[in-house]
Amino acid sequence: MHTSAGVEACLPIRSDMDLVWVRQHVRQAAARLGFGLVEQTKLVTAASELARNTLVHGGGGLMEASQAHNGRAHGLRLAFTDEGPGIPDLDRALSDGYTSGGGLGLGLGGARRLVHEFTIDSAPGSGTTVTVTSWTAVPPSPREER
Repeated sequence: MHTSAGVEACLPIRSDMDLVWVRQHVRQAAARLGFGLVEQTKLVTAASELARNTLVHGGGGLMEASQAHNGRAHGLRLAFTDEGPGIPDLDRALSDGYTSGGGLGLGLGGARRLVHEFTIDSAPGSGTTVTVTSWTAVPPSPREER
């Protein structure tokens, strides 16, 4: 079961400077939760790509960050929301190698590979919400005695 501890931060995404604040916040939040450097970097990279998409393709929006818990690990959940034109072809947008230009070249598919959980809700004319979650290292389950 995944639970969320409520929204920790809600950051506007309206300019290139806001992209800097998003990356900084995600790195600091991930470090506070005990993410290792590699996992921090993956999450910051995914957040950077998704924030840029929110700005460039969605006309701006918000990133909401919240802590998540699944019973064994802590996580960071990020939701990027815009009220832009939506994504007409999600399968194509998520396919490897597809990019509309202007970002890190990762596209949505690349961002999806950098996190543990990825959901997208979009339809033409109704905006887009992309929610990602990354978890701190999950300790192995105790082995049963034989």
